[in-house]
Amino acid sequence: MADDATDLAGRRVLITGAASGIGRATADLFVRRGARVALLDRDPDVASIAAAAGGTIGLAVDVADEAAVTRAVGDAAAAMGGLDGVVNSAGIDLVKSISDMSPAEWNRLLAVNLNGPFHVCRAAAPLLRQSAEATVVNVASGAGLAPLKHRTAYCASKAGLVMFTKSLAMELAPVRVNAFCPGIIDTPLFRQSFVDEPDPDAELRRILDRYLIKRAATPAEAAQVVLFLSSRASSIMTGVALAGDAGRTFH
Repeated sequence: MADDATDLAGRRVLITGAASGIGRATADLFVRRGARVALLDRDPDVASIAAAAGGTIGLAVDVADEAAVTRAVGDAAAAMGGLDGVVNSAGIDLVKSISDMSPAEWNRLLAVNLNGPFHVCRAAAPLLRQSAEATVVNVASGAGLAPLKHRTAYCASKAGLVMFTKSLAMELAPVRVNAFCPGIIDTPLFRQSFVDEPDPDAELRRILDRYLIKRAATPAEAAQVVLFLSSRASSIMTGVALAGDAGRTFH
């Protein structure tokens, strides 16, 4: 594995949203590729999840809480002896018309999806600058590249995260900062978008019709893209919004 560009041996990576979905699959994959990982999630069982995954530490934290994030990033770096990478995978969704959406719902979604990565990156930046091959991967969305109806808050948060990524890449260079823009991933977050509809199967078919590849990706497939952007395999890429969205946006 030493000659493999996706080898992460010796890398110390902090992953948010790591208790489930893309974050959990990424943590599992990174451990298999040799990395030490710190798992951050608001799930109170994240310490047990981290232990089961082979992670170094698991910390229960809401990424919208600036003070808690700053403490958690410091604790994670102390446990791992430094920090070489960040994966911001924590996120929430909201399918609601603007007429039905409350200001509190709008603010909460942006607090997690956009402010959260800001808090993490701000706390991690001094540590990442000390690493020779530091990387940041922000898990955005195809919805940040091409809009979806009844997703004003979600689309705004993910489009903001894409531009945050590009600007941060300029600021932190030579730290590499990229965004991954997935399409539908078979996670609990995705299922929330159709399971409560009157006809969930029909709604799922309607969603799949937007995509050339008529299926949801797995979290493990998404984790492979995060691995690529976190490894030497993408060593000349920074400031990129990489779409892995089954052909919805053609970005």
